Amino acid sequence: MSVLSQFVWSVADTLRGPYQEAEYGSVILPFTVLRRLECVMEPHRETMAEVISQYPGDQQRRTYLKLKTRTPDNAGLNFWTTSEYTLQKALQDPKNLAANLIHYVSGFSSNLDVFKSFDFENVLRTLDTRNRLSPVVRHFQKIDLSPETVSNADMGDLFENLIYRFAESANDGAGQFYTPRDVVRLLVDLVYAEDTEALRDRGQVRSIYDPTAGTGGMLTVADEHLHDLNRSATTGLFGQEINQRTYAICKADLLIRGQDPTNVRQGDTLVVDRFEDRKFDYVLSNPPFGTDWKDVASDVIAEHEHGGQGRFTPGLPSVGDAAMLFLLHVASKMRDVDENGHGGKAGIVLNGSPLFNGGAGSGPSNIRGHMLENDLVEAIVALPNDMFYNTGIATYLWILSNAKPVERRGTVQLIDATEIGSRMRKSIGSKRVEVADEARAAIVRAFASREASDTSKVFENRDFAYWTITVERPLRLKFQCTAQRISDVASHKTLGKIPNLTETLGSFGEQVYLNREEFLLALGKLLREHSVTLTAAQRKALWQTIGEHDDDADDCVYTSGPHKGEIEPNPALRGTENIPFGWGGYPKTHDAAEETLEAYFEAEVKPHVPDAWIDKTKTKTGYEIPFTRHFYRYALPRPLEEIDADLNRVVGEIMEMLREVEE
Repeated sequence: MSVLSQFVWSVADTLRGPYQEAEYGSVILPFTVLRRLECVMEPHRETMAEVISQYPGDQQRRTYLKLKTRTPDNAGLNFWTTSEYTLQKALQDPKNLAANLIHYVSGFSSNLDVFKSFDFENVLRTLDTRNRLSPVVRHFQKIDLSPETVSNADMGDLFENLIYRFAESANDGAGQFYTPRDVVRLLVDLVYAEDTEALRDRGQVRSIYDPTAGTGGMLTVADEHLHDLNRSATTGLFGQEINQRTYAICKADLLIRGQDPTNVRQGDTLVVDRFEDRKFDYVLSNPPFGTDWKDVASDVIAEHEHGGQGRFTPGLPSVGDAAMLFLLHVASKMRDVDENGHGGKAGIVLNGSPLFNGGAGSGPSNIRGHMLENDLVEAIVALPNDMFYNTGIATYLWILSNAKPVERRGTVQLIDATEIGSRMRKSIGSKRVEVADEARAAIVRAFASREASDTSKVFENRDFAYWTITVERPLRLKFQCTAQRISDVASHKTLGKIPNLTETLGSFGEQVYLNREEFLLALGKLLREHSVTLTAAQRKALWQTIGEHDDDADDCVYTSGPHKGEIEPNPALRGTENIPFGWGGYPKTHDAAEETLEAYFEAEVKPHVPDAWIDKTKTKTGYEIPFTRHFYRYALPRPLEEIDADLNRVVGEIMEMLREVEE
């Protein structure tokens, strides 16, 4: 495939000069699509002309053309062109080449509108103006992209390789538009794993959806894998894509495969779900890593606040990373569970942050809680680093299901596949590692068997839940009007502006008060004697500025308000404790949970800070999946002798180089 890709891209040599490097893709991509369509239509041109002449309506043409071109291995054509031109025929009239090609493209059936997304007519006219149209057409006319020579899967690889080259040449986030095939195959295998036998049955009909479709690579692999299991299966492929060029390629690719082209739709999935009224058997997605959602924040927040009906109701992640929004969307698109207990399954590629970012009560934690409490997470697989074209960061496959098998209910399987990758002989961008077929099979076996091992562990959903309690300690203050404290009052932005205040404090003396009420009584008397009047807010600011923590001081007590008579906490000493749900056994009632928190506090906190207490109004429930902690492997440090030997060797090398310089 790399040879074919290089040959296709070699037309860049023709474009060099009149075109900037970043513009090459705008020419190469649509011509590749056109040549593929031409090669697919070529054996059926006579049949196509016959159907067009006999049937005037699009629906009739589509029905009869598909019927007459269908084979056991092909669903038949559902697109056509009314033009008699091909690239070769258009070249025979060099003076009118641009006009002939425009006529050629304009003759395609209405369901094949992808060339508008490429602005192809303008591309052709620009090539003609720059005297590059004829050599470019000759180049593509020589390439054999027939299905017999280039399979659908290989064609998908070619499109994605070209997209990668285009993005790389334009410095436009190379790799963000598609997922490496080894990752896609692993994801698809995991999603299908438990359905493999059922998918072999006759009459199977399945819908597959990708909300971040790119060029359609995930849909293509999922479709081909299902048909490998069952040649008679019927699939409906659905995708949404934000980028115009990749949308056009995806639509053309699915059209060639005999799919309904209206099932590929353009738009930002986070803003508008183009399939709002549909759910699917299988959902696959690799959303772009680390993209923010600030530009669509108003739409996302509106859906979050949509009275419990929106996709994003469970919570919102930080605006800097949209990954968990895509996770919520994917989960919402799994088809509902039917009367037989069958529902939908999904697989999504995510970075590490959705596992643990955000504390208890935060948007990310609430999203994890939604996924776990509704038992939607079946497994999470950690991939090796350096698996993707545009990043070397840690990545994970989340496998979701809303109808888990009985043995999986209430559990999540974690699989550590970080050490199972193979080094590539030649890296592509940041991709230096791949998952070979044998490794993929081993991961799928580990998933299917659920057997515990060093790299596969099964946890209960609630193992990832915890409470965060707020631990308070009493406010104990010592008051003494020292020169330093009076200086602090003078430099205070509000207190420093009150006439005669610092002079009055100077006459207070340096008597020590260990009780706030006694200090305030003495302070009030002194202020009245010096005719200094303070508001309630100013009095509070004053005692807060003069007071300093002292363990030997009396507890400060609220003298008014709803907490009157209660000990006042010291914000500076406030702390939090995370308590796993499983500490002391899983509680089954609210009262039991309260008892667990009290028991933990008495056992783990009170012995160290006897005067502390829990502020129960601030207790929150949180969720995190500390993946790496569960697979941590202790490595012995290197022996000191070995380290010393290395240091001595390096010092010796440096000294030798210094001697050479001196000589």
